[in-house]
Amino acid sequence: MVTARESNTPSGDRRVRRTRSALAHALMELVEERDLSRISVSDVAEGAGVSRSAFYDHYRDVHELAEDACTAMIDDLIESLPGPALDSPDLAREAIESLAAFFGSLAEHTGLYRALLGSEGSARVAGHIRRRIAAVVHERLAHADTSGWPERVPHDVTASFTAGALIGVAVDWLEGGCCRTSAEMAEVTWPLLNAHYRINESGGR
Repeated sequence: MVTARESNTPSGDRRVRRTRSALAHALMELVEERDLSRISVSDVAEGAGVSRSAFYDHYRDVHELAEDACTAMIDDLIESLPGPALDSPDLAREAIESLAAFFGSLAEHTGLYRALLGSEGSARVAGHIRRRIAAVVHERLAHADTSGWPERVPHDVTASFTAGALIGVAVDWLEGGCCRTSAEMAEVTWPLLNAHYRINESGGR
């Protein structure tokens, strides 16, 4: 028997996407009500309206589903972020909007991100998010006027440093119960990044 995981047909692809979307949606609802560790395969399957065997056609366990859902959401988020060009005259405004969208997405699924990015979380997810953010920063540095940038500081190191710092702030914020709004987090995070890049609000160096 060919499972949804194994099918190469377009209709099979649609069924895979539909089933995985239903499973992810069910998990999102459950993880806001209880800890990820207390959610069973049966809970998710029931919420998604599929059988346990259908769940296992796609994932080994709930944690693998959570990792898949989380990385997919981060990929979608980063693709849609209104990220600023580093030499933009409206750099501060654009950067704050981008950061607010980032923190806002985390806040929408606090339970899931807290479970996967916290001290007992997933190294795979944390690494994936860090690499995606670093890649975006590196790309923007590559296309910006960095003539005044110290030669001893390679762009890839700067990108990794920025990504790690941002993830660190986000994790503390999640574990602290998101005591500041997404907009407030963007406002207080941007000056730190701005100081790091030594870019003033007009985009100059």
